[in-house]
Amino acid sequence: MVETDNRVKTPRTPGPTGAEVWKQLEKRSFAVLSYVTPTGEPRSSGVVYVAAPGRLYAAVAPDSWKARHIPVTGQVAVTVPVRRGGLLSLIWPIPPATISFHARAVVHPRGSLDIDSLSSQLATLVPAERLADTRIVEIFPEGFFLTYGIGTPLLKMRNPAAARAHVRVG
Repeated sequence: MVETDNRVKTPRTPGPTGAEVWKQLEKRSFAVLSYVTPTGEPRSSGVVYVAAPGRLYAAVAPDSWKARHIPVTGQVAVTVPVRRGGLLSLIWPIPPATISFHARAVVHPRGSLDIDSLSSQLATLVPAERLADTRIVEIFPEGFFLTYGIGTPLLKMRNPAAARAHVRVG
């Protein structure tokens, strides 16, 4: 059986560029990281991160589910909320814009990553006394960023066709 798309096509406004999406990622520090357990159960939790060219680094506890389960598949999904609305958001409930993507992820064992080269960035994530015991998840976005509301005026965010964009990662 062949399915057809009967939705009305609305003209799309140009979406953000890959560089604009990376700029937004660099401004943020919180993301929701999703993965599956070895038994296939979905999980997600918040992480703090820093952006570097072509990747994100998140600090996680060595005994966390993230540190134990992500290495099983090496695949994650990430959603970064982007607060919008300024003072207007104090009056009306304005949902955040979002950047979502699939990624390959590596959980680095203690000592395997050159922490010194990342120390100034990671210092914003983890207190120095905990850094030695922290596991670093290196996240490599793949394919496309799915954005909602990035580069879209607030009033146009009410129209999903105008607010959504697929932007090539690389």
